[in-house]
Amino acid sequence: MRHWMRKQTAIIAFAAFMLSTGIAHAQFLFWPQDRFWPGHYAPFKHKHHHPQTNSGSAKNAVPEAPPKGPLQIIISITDQRVSLFDNGALIARSSVSTGTQGHPTPLGVFSVISKQRWHRSNIYSAAPMPYMQRITWSGIALHAGVVPGHPASHGCIRLKNDFAIRLWHLTKRGTRVIIARDDVQPVEITNPHLFEPKAVSGSPEFQTATVAGKSVGTAGATQGSLVSKTETPEATSLQVPNSAAAEGAPRKMVPISVFVSRKLSKLFVRQGFAPLFDVAVKIENPEEPLGTHVFTAMEFQSEGAAIRWTVVSIPDEFPRIEGATKEREAPVKQTALSVPSPDKANAVLNRIEIPQDTVEKISKLLTPASSLIISDDGFSHETGNDTDFIVLTH
Repeated sequence: MRHWMRKQTAIIAFAAFMLSTGIAHAQFLFWPQDRFWPGHYAPFKHKHHHPQTNSGSAKNAVPEAPPKGPLQIIISITDQRVSLFDNGALIARSSVSTGTQGHPTPLGVFSVISKQRWHRSNIYSAAPMPYMQRITWSGIALHAGVVPGHPASHGCIRLKNDFAIRLWHLTKRGTRVIIARDDVQPVEITNPHLFEPKAVSGSPEFQTATVAGKSVGTAGATQGSLVSKTETPEATSLQVPNSAAAEGAPRKMVPISVFVSRKLSKLFVRQGFAPLFDVAVKIENPEEPLGTHVFTAMEFQSEGAAIRWTVVSIPDEFPRIEGATKEREAPVKQTALSVPSPDKANAVLNRIEIPQDTVEKISKLLTPASSLIISDDGFSHETGNDTDFIVLTH
């Protein structure tokens, strides 16, 4: 009898063990695949449960409030640093690690064209790229990774994990990304040759512009969700009062991108990552360089009758001196950000003559987050389906 009871006890214990093991195994199998959880990939551990271990620089640099206006991400190769600007003002800064000499990070003007919370490289042995923000379809992206204090990637821009997470939740498709050799920043600019909104008082366009001027700050509150390539970048849904749009679905204002090429003597326009039209332009002294300048419309002013502009002027690239690469491989010394002058950008605007009917057409399409890019070269071959203009400066 006792032998039989011991046997039954052993069977019950074994069954309980198998049941608990099976439940644990099932929980592992059905763990959400897009969840980024501690311990899975050691270099990219979340630190949400251990806030005291967060790096002080990233914790203090990344903003908590939604953006007030257009975001601009600017990366300095020399300083190995990323700077985030909101509505033209610096709001965050953190260290990065860019490409090595054999796999350099391209310099130029880009934008976020795709986002994934969890991504694996299609090129480098399925390497993990958490909180990925793609800026070219050929493989360049911003993502969380190891940031050792010097260039160490295969061309991507590695971000500190906590900074990458919070940046991913702020941006959306179309957010401007500028990569320069040295540190640059946006500066306010006024020029009669910059486009101005064309809206007659009382018209639906004027009412839309007025609402946009008040709503551009709230547009960033919905940023950060995973957006498919088919969705419109940087579109702001606006309810227009006293118009047909007010009776139906909210009206979407989609920023435009204008690109002027000295090499081609042409102006190109895109909206929502799709080409609209192009025209010939005249450039005074076309043999003289213009440089590369990115003008961004920040916000409507005077009830939609005007718009505030900033410009980022990218310094000309010169041949590298021997030994410069070794210096960049060493821990970088971060320099103070000097206040640039808009004089060169103003001089460039004064040299470009755009047909008046084209100016009128662009002015009617103008919204906050619209941009004007001027460069000596044409746009890169990377510019294509589902991209903004991509301009390489090296």
